[in-house]
Amino acid sequence: MSESTKEIAFSAVREIGAELRDLFTKVVERDPHEAVKMLEPYPDEFVVQMLELLNPASAIDILERFSPPRRQTILATASPETDRQWMRNQTYPERTIGRLMQPPLAVFHPQTTVAEATEQIRHLAKKAIITYGFVTDEQENLLGVIVMRDLLLAQGNQRLEEIMLANPFYLTPEMPLTEAMRAVLVRHYPVYPVCDKTGRLIGLLRGQMLFEAEAIELSAQPGEMVGVEREERLTTPWLRSLKFRHPWLQINLFCGLLAAVVVGLFQETIDRVIALAVFLPVLIGQAANTGVQALSVSLRGMTLGDLRSGRERLLLIKEMLLGTFNGALTGITGGIAMFIFASIVKSPAAVMLGVVVFLATTISCLISGVAGAMVPLVLKNLGADPAMASSIVVTTFTDVGCLAVFLGLATVLI
Repeated sequence: MSESTKEIAFSAVREIGAELRDLFTKVVERDPHEAVKMLEPYPDEFVVQMLELLNPASAIDILERFSPPRRQTILATASPETDRQWMRNQTYPERTIGRLMQPPLAVFHPQTTVAEATEQIRHLAKKAIITYGFVTDEQENLLGVIVMRDLLLAQGNQRLEEIMLANPFYLTPEMPLTEAMRAVLVRHYPVYPVCDKTGRLIGLLRGQMLFEAEAIELSAQPGEMVGVEREERLTTPWLRSLKFRHPWLQINLFCGLLAAVVVGLFQETIDRVIALAVFLPVLIGQAANTGVQALSVSLRGMTLGDLRSGRERLLLIKEMLLGTFNGALTGITGGIAMFIFASIVKSPAAVMLGVVVFLATTISCLISGVAGAMVPLVLKNLGADPAMASSIVVTTFTDVGCLAVFLGLATVLI
């Protein structure tokens, strides 16, 4: 939760009591599983108050982790408006706008006068932050938005349809966070209306919550790539962290064993030319770095929407060229280094060792670049999370591929 969000929540908490204020501080710093354990002993009324202070997505994440009977009693305790909004939000997938919606406030009919709207807003402002007013028709379709400045300067007997901003921009509940972020890049509003496909107003989204959710999403990606759970925090118990991290390490070990098998297949070549063993970690590191660079660009393109349909080929060609030229340039340096080392140890195949290093580095970087670019796209098409699964797949391709190329070339040429 951002500092601005905390400040808004704390302003509400101060009026409730010290116990809720202290608990709120602890809850926002923990993942949903731990938050449920902390809230479990408290009565339903207290839990509802706490959840109402959190952003809707966090409240739903915590609510879903209560046992079904307790969840039902909590929902029954909440106000009808909050209950309906929480139930509605749960129907939308994670990482979508629908999860972040709040109940729409300050909703008026077009014929409502400025004086009538102002009086209603005065009462609403005592329990919520009102930024805009919304004008809807009898079917609750969004017609316009009322800016507080226009409301202040208008005559009391004017109707809202005379001062509203007609046909306003709005978000849809099914919209993924990344798509919503692209849509609001040039529309920096404090609040966005959320409408269904027919244009009916069903909620509102505060801009700071959208940017906060996207920041959390981006911060979670590096952890997911190495097996760290999205919800893991500094305060997550070590046993829970072990439960989620350890399987990933077992998979990583299995992939490492595949690379070891490749080395074992060429054991005779390594025994014959000991100098090859010196360069193995250098080659793996170089190829791995190339793969990670391509992977980062591919994931960033998917996140920002740059990888639209038809641009996959452009990405592949670019990474093939980069892998080849970067591999060739670093291969020259590596080949010279290998030649010098082989000459120092008086290897009879010093020149060919340098050539093998040059060729292996070039081909390995090409393989790594292609893997880093294409693996996220393939995984996405298969329904897997590209951010979570790509890293280990690219690493396996890189390790096995570069070792096979390097030792295969050495077997053939030396």
